[in-house]
Amino acid sequence: MTAAGRAPVPAGVSPAKVWLSLLRPDVELTEAYCEDWKARLRAARLTFGDRIHCPFLRPFFVEEFEESHVRRVAETIAVLGERVVQAALASPQILSQLALSAEEERLARIEPGYKTASTSSRLDAFLLPDSLRFAEYNAESPAGSGYAETLAEVFKGLPIMSRFEERFRVEVYPLAAALLDALLASYREWGGNSSAPQIAIVDWHEVPTWSEFQILRERFEKMGVPTIVCDPRDLLFDGQALSAHGRRIDFVYRRVLINDILARPAECEALLRAYETRAICMANTLRCKISHKKAFFAVLTDDRNSHLFNDAERDVIRHHIPWTRLVEDVKTTRNGETIELLEYVRANRENFVIKPNDEYGGVGVTLGWETGAPDWDAAIQTALAERDRAWVVQERIAVRREVFPYIEPQGGVTMRDMLVDCAPYLFRGRLAGYLTRLSATGLANVTSGGGQVPAFRVSPRL
Repeated sequence: MTAAGRAPVPAGVSPAKVWLSLLRPDVELTEAYCEDWKARLRAARLTFGDRIHCPFLRPFFVEEFEESHVRRVAETIAVLGERVVQAALASPQILSQLALSAEEERLARIEPGYKTASTSSRLDAFLLPDSLRFAEYNAESPAGSGYAETLAEVFKGLPIMSRFEERFRVEVYPLAAALLDALLASYREWGGNSSAPQIAIVDWHEVPTWSEFQILRERFEKMGVPTIVCDPRDLLFDGQALSAHGRRIDFVYRRVLINDILARPAECEALLRAYETRAICMANTLRCKISHKKAFFAVLTDDRNSHLFNDAERDVIRHHIPWTRLVEDVKTTRNGETIELLEYVRANRENFVIKPNDEYGGVGVTLGWETGAPDWDAAIQTALAERDRAWVVQERIAVRREVFPYIEPQGGVTMRDMLVDCAPYLFRGRLAGYLTRLSATGLANVTSGGGQVPAFRVSPRL
């Protein structure tokens, strides 16, 4: 028996099943509890626009043996991301495979003052008992770490968690502290010597994730680092110093996207000039766009680039990265054989997805297995026509699905079978925790209506 008088969890019983068994029909599954839950999340600023992040009544659990596997693979891919950035800057042949625009390349070639391109990154991952596969790499400015940690703290304080912890040890991921450590490490790599540099979290006032910036600001300041949240339009640069709201800035944690910097140059001029003159350290650097492109996976899986990787890395790529190519009328290789790319993907649409080379929130994604032949051919033609935008085709990967108790908008709780995207955060290449998103469709992202749950590392009590 455990110290609490409960029998230990039998081998093979999943943490999720134990949690579901602890939900009480007269407590956690009542309408009153659900209304209180929504109010609690809003009070904690766990909203995306006007929606709560988590209409689900259980977390996602990562067991220790699973995390060991995820850590090894994800950290290897982060290393490869940094290597491809450097290789692309040195080789026009490799850079061309990523389909950056001329303006994106111009920004990428600005010397940032330190080598690490992606201080903060995230991999979209599907972890199953017999596979671990990644859909894409967000190497630019991944959102959600402040939300994920706050949501975990809300769950950790629930009475049901106390009952669950009688059977499992539960660990929370300290994402804000790990992120701050990574930001400060990049600042020191850049040459900064202040023990508490003035940080500015920079993005547009109107973005739906503004509340997350406030969460991070409060956490950074509690850890002794002064932090402000501001819009690019709030920034002033006098040729020597960048400032906002009367405070000189040492370090910019950039959440405004490179696409926006290019689309709104006048409003981002002060930020860009300060970066160009190295008046500030900025993370992520503008070089991160290279590995952020969806075609990064095409570089990894193309035989032409195998010389960039050692045997162990090639093994990781083979087992965990889906075969990916830019959509072009070319010959290429797949499984060691030469194929006509367009002919092949037309004939095998059930095994492929087409998506823009650089988009967010599932925009433009066409799933071949949910699409008829005419619409699939139309997606190929669109990809071929939009040369300046670039598209990729990627092989279908197995996804994870689990049952979660869902608070219906009209009231009541139902059990829903959800797709689970368990996306590891990598701060300076080290696994720090997860953004776990749920969806009833084939796409998992908050911006297209998916929900979020916290992830906990768990192990059975013996």
